Amino acid sequence: MRILANDGISQKGYNALKEKGFSIITEKIDQKNIIDYINKEKIEVLLVRSATKVGKDILDSCPSIKVIGRGGVGMDNIDVEHARKKNITTFNTPSASSTSVAELVFTHLFSMTRYLFDSNRKMPLYGDSEFKKLKSNYSNGKELFGKNLGIIGFGRIGKEVARIAIGIGMNIIVHDKFISNSDIELKYFNGETKKINIKTVSMDTVLKESDFITLHIPKSEDNPIIGANEIGKMKNGSGIINASRGGIIDEDALMFALDKEKLSYAGLDVYNNEPKPSIHLMMHNAISLTPHIGAATIEAQEKIGLELAEQICSFYNIND
Repeated sequence: MRILANDGISQKGYNALKEKGFSIITEKIDQKNIIDYINKEKIEVLLVRSATKVGKDILDSCPSIKVIGRGGVGMDNIDVEHARKKNITTFNTPSASSTSVAELVFTHLFSMTRYLFDSNRKMPLYGDSEFKKLKSNYSNGKELFGKNLGIIGFGRIGKEVARIAIGIGMNIIVHDKFISNSDIELKYFNGETKKINIKTVSMDTVLKESDFITLHIPKSEDNPIIGANEIGKMKNGSGIINASRGGIIDEDALMFALDKEKLSYAGLDVYNNEPKPSIHLMMHNAISLTPHIGAATIEAQEKIGLELAEQICSFYNIND
C-alpha cells in the first residue's frame, strides 16, 4: 500500500506507518505533475497539508486513490463533496494542532499590545540612533489581564484559546452559532483540572464588547464573515486576529479601519491570496504578521503525523 505524503509527514508518523508495512513517499511533487505521478506509482493514500490542492481533476483522474488525509484542520484545499461521490475517504487531524494555533493567537496578542511586531522591524535599523524615540513610541502598551477577548467559533481551537485567556486573567465572550453553551476543562501543571461552563452570546455582543477578537471558524463560500459592517460595530481602538482561514476577513475593510484608527491593530497568520498575500498588508505598520504557521511546531507536527497514521491504519483495519 503506497502513500504519498506530498506536503511531508513527521518522522514519528512516518515510522508508525512504516512499521505497519506501508510504503511512504515524501518526495514533493509539483501540482502540475501530481496526477501523472499518482497514476504511475499507483498511490492509494494521498496526504496533504495546505499547499497541495486536491480538486476534481485529481479525484477524477486518479482511480487508485482510496484515502485523502489532511494534516491540520481546514479542508478548504480538498473537494470533499466530490471525493464523497467518488467513494474516497477524507479526514483531517482536528485535535493535533489546537494548542499550537491557540498559542500563536497569544503570540500575536502580546506582539500587538506591546508593539513587538513594529519594534522588531525598527530596532535593527534605528535602535542605536533613535533608542529614546522608539522607547517613547512604544510607551503606551496594554496589559491583557482584565480585558475582554471575543472568540468567534468555539471548536477545539476556540476552547484552547479560552483556556489560555482564562489563565492570564482575561474575560472571554464567545459566539458560536451551533453551540449555546459548552464546558471547557482547565488543566493545571500538577495534574488537577477544573471545568467551567461557557455560555455563548450573539455575534453583535462579541463585536461590541470585545477589546480583542479572534476568529476560529471555517471559510464561508459567500462574503467575508468580518467586513466593513462588522468592523463598524467593534470597539474603537480594538484589535482582531485571524489564525483560522484566509478570506474570513475583508482585507480592504481591515486596512481602511486601521488607517482610520477605528482599529488599533491586527494579527494575521492567514491571507486571501496565499502564497502571495497583498503587499499592502505586508507593509502595514499596524499588523502583526506570520506566514500561515499556526500548526508549525515540532509538537503539533508530531501529533499530526501520528493522528494521520492512526486514521490510515483504521481505514485498512490494521490494529496494534
